[in-house]
Amino acid sequence: MSYAIYPSLSGKTVVITGGGSGIGAAMTGAFARQGARVFFLDVAENDSLALQESLRDAVHPPVFRRCDLRSVEAIQSTFAGIADIAGPIEVLVNNAGNDDRHELGAVTSTYWDECIAVNLKHQFFCAQAVAAGMRKLERGTILNLGSVSWHLALPNLAIYMSAKAGIEGLTRGLARELGDAGIRVNSIIPGAVRTPRQMQLWQSPESEAKVVASQCLRLRIEPEHVARMALFLASDDASRCSGRDYFVDAGWYGE
Repeated sequence: MSYAIYPSLSGKTVVITGGGSGIGAAMTGAFARQGARVFFLDVAENDSLALQESLRDAVHPPVFRRCDLRSVEAIQSTFAGIADIAGPIEVLVNNAGNDDRHELGAVTSTYWDECIAVNLKHQFFCAQAVAAGMRKLERGTILNLGSVSWHLALPNLAIYMSAKAGIEGLTRGLARELGDAGIRVNSIIPGAVRTPRQMQLWQSPESEAKVVASQCLRLRIEPEHVARMALFLASDDASRCSGRDYFVDAGWYGE
């Protein structure tokens, strides 16, 4: 099978958060194969270093940077370091997140803050870190990864779904604030994606079958399907797309 090549992505400086595994790893590889200069951030060093090694033959081999996105100071330092090396960041993919399940009665204030930091807060501050450079270029793309979970009201994910709902609001706010500089901001809403983490922790053959039966397309979603949407939205082919949510969920309307 062959897929689109986007000449406008060649040579662009791209930063992908949570880019060392799962959907993020698929995005790292997909942008690298388009000839982009990819920097990917993660705290999972083993997975990230293995991914970096596997892509060392790319035109611009992706570069791993360890960054704890819960720290605003770490975000600012890491993004400044990348800009010093590669110039203004032209594409930001806010992919990092953590969908750990939680029971209502067990949630503490500390856990709430942690979950919001991992799933929402960093998306704002990463966008803030690239905004000035994009304004100087008078162009740029920010892609925020949301989730279909809150659209379906899935169980044991109340804080995660709050964060993911907030991402869609954040996307609209950033699109309005940055649009005058030619910066486009969109969100991608994945459905049930078959990542190693999902298959290890949350899915069984029975639950998989239930999800597929609830989708309009009776097909499993792989990380590469989400990555392809990211490529399109980051490219000049999507030059009039901003402030919107793009679902990659095979038409999943309920459990």
